[in-house]
Amino acid sequence: MFNALVLNRIEDQKATGEVKEISISDLPEGDVLVKIDYSTINYKDSLAITSSSPIIKNFPMVPGIDFAGTVEESSNNNFTTGDKVILNGFGVGEKFWGGLAQKARVNGDFLVKLPEKFTTKQAMAIGTAGYTAMLCVLALEKNGVTPEQGDILVTGATGGVGSVAISILAKLGYQVTASSGRAVHSEYLKSLGAEKVIDRKELSEKGRPLSKEIWAGAIDSVGSYTLANICASMKYGGTVAACGLAQGFDLPATVMPFILRNVTLAGVDSVYCPVKERIVAWDRLAQDLNLEHLDSMISTITLSDVASAASDMLSGKTHGRIIVDVNA
Repeated sequence: MFNALVLNRIEDQKATGEVKEISISDLPEGDVLVKIDYSTINYKDSLAITSSSPIIKNFPMVPGIDFAGTVEESSNNNFTTGDKVILNGFGVGEKFWGGLAQKARVNGDFLVKLPEKFTTKQAMAIGTAGYTAMLCVLALEKNGVTPEQGDILVTGATGGVGSVAISILAKLGYQVTASSGRAVHSEYLKSLGAEKVIDRKELSEKGRPLSKEIWAGAIDSVGSYTLANICASMKYGGTVAACGLAQGFDLPATVMPFILRNVTLAGVDSVYCPVKERIVAWDRLAQDLNLEHLDSMISTITLSDVASAASDMLSGKTHGRIIVDVNA
């Protein structure tokens, strides 16, 4: 028997969660059984756990879109007992049972081997948010954005994606401007490498179709008016990597930045990103992330703390990364 956070829903009521003992026979089908060391809480997890959005497709459900641990059993040719592995996305925690448990049985094609540089705790300090941040940096690089071209804007800066993105970009030599709604965390953002911190209100209201050229690149996890205003303020040939919708899923913009300034809006999907690209992202994280910053980004909780932490995240009371020690 082992512990798991299990969500259930009765008819049209909100899902309710309970940490309970379950057995291996309760786990869904899969070709790899993993003993989980750590999971995390991401924005999507918080939406699911609090029933704030219809993220979860099937009940009962063990939430948690990522985890890191050790293979206990495997019939998958790519993994053997004892391998350290990471899982991010692929519908785990939404369609398939996820990582907020002490064990998981999953499709081995969803797994990536843990880079030797990381412990499982460090991997989850990075988690889906940090891996998404790396995909965004790769998108900027793919489109030719270099440090010499000018400032890079990071929105949702105190969140997981934003925090890791700032750290990576700063180490790579970019000048970073962080956008945040919480001035109290300005020193935290500067400690990660941000040169400047601006109030998110500067971007969150309806703006002009085309504004002054400010940024060479941007990583946006907010969407809506914020994303529209970013596109309108990009330098000629700049790229915006869009990976989130914290403000909204609408895009009240015009085509003007794209046809008059050759701006690229690059969508970044971390859920179904091909495994080859995931491996590249994790290898680059091992190379380009300042591991000294991780300690200042993380807070560690237990399975019994997850529900309250999810509510706090949606209320804007958290910053950085929340790690779940599933065995504590």
